[in-house]
Amino acid sequence: MATARQIIALLSSHNQGDEEQFLSIALQVAAAEARRGRQEVADELKILVDVARKRKTSIRSVSARPGNEVAIPISKPRGDLESLLSVTYPKAQIQDLVLQDAMRDRLHRLIHQQRQRDRLRNHGLTPSSRLLLVGPPGSGKTLTASVLAGELQLPLFTIRLETVITRFMGETASKLRLIFDQIASVRAVYLFDEFDAIGGRRNADNDVGEMRRVLNSFLQFLEESNSTDSLVVATTNHPELLDRALFRRFDDILEYDLPDSEGIKAVLNTYLHSHLPKRVSWKKITDVASGLSQAELTRAASEVVKEMILSNFKQVPTETLINALKERHALRETMSGLTPS
Repeated sequence: MATARQIIALLSSHNQGDEEQFLSIALQVAAAEARRGRQEVADELKILVDVARKRKTSIRSVSARPGNEVAIPISKPRGDLESLLSVTYPKAQIQDLVLQDAMRDRLHRLIHQQRQRDRLRNHGLTPSSRLLLVGPPGSGKTLTASVLAGELQLPLFTIRLETVITRFMGETASKLRLIFDQIASVRAVYLFDEFDAIGGRRNADNDVGEMRRVLNSFLQFLEESNSTDSLVVATTNHPELLDRALFRRFDDILEYDLPDSEGIKAVLNTYLHSHLPKRVSWKKITDVASGLSQAELTRAASEVVKEMILSNFKQVPTETLINALKERHALRETMSGLTPS
């Protein structure tokens, strides 16, 4: 029989209109029944899920015809969770990320495991679902979370750490409990951005007892079984600040760097390929762009395209692009020179 947690997850997905999540949990129940030796019950559940999915596909094909609207299930946090989570529905795909081949292969492997999670669970295995992303600002960490949500067609819930962390004893851990209950009941990608706010070292000089308790609670919650196969993604610009125990809790750790010359060319080509002249002085451009992040390169390219359109140019002049890249460097230097008042 279904566990109490699975029943809660079924009702939660039903209440939120997330039929795919509902069917996914039903398959998890079927797999559990098969492991207990109740194969007839498992087969019946699988047949019912197949019938439901065929009906869903048929409805979608009719709705997609001209003049019809396709209904999109909405997963929106309610009650106490409304102030702790924000939700988006990304369309990003893995080709939107400029990555080295080894990093791309690891993301492909994680996505494949998530897509084949029922098959893995039938063999007593679980898909990778806890990911730590490390690297400088603007290197693609947050975009990676969007890509995972887009590829898996899942909502992206971003945890609002400014509302989670409070000065009242025990309140932060209670809010984390709510979030992890949501992770266990609603399948999605959950993003803990700038995670060092929670995951700081427990022996840090400026540490307090309450933050040690919060970190211990997080470690405990992260170890709990994840029946929904939700993805938990944490990002940090400062891995040296994280408690060592955290690294063992994640299934994979991806380390991002600033793009090299080939990466710079790939990022700029992604946004400017149809606007660039046939002959481009890439050496000159990449020399100027060296040290900029993917986000800064993307913003520079966007500004250049705007200027091209407003100036009625048919192509992007190389000098215009170089000037935009130099402006990004100047802005970076200005921001790095600012100190808190």
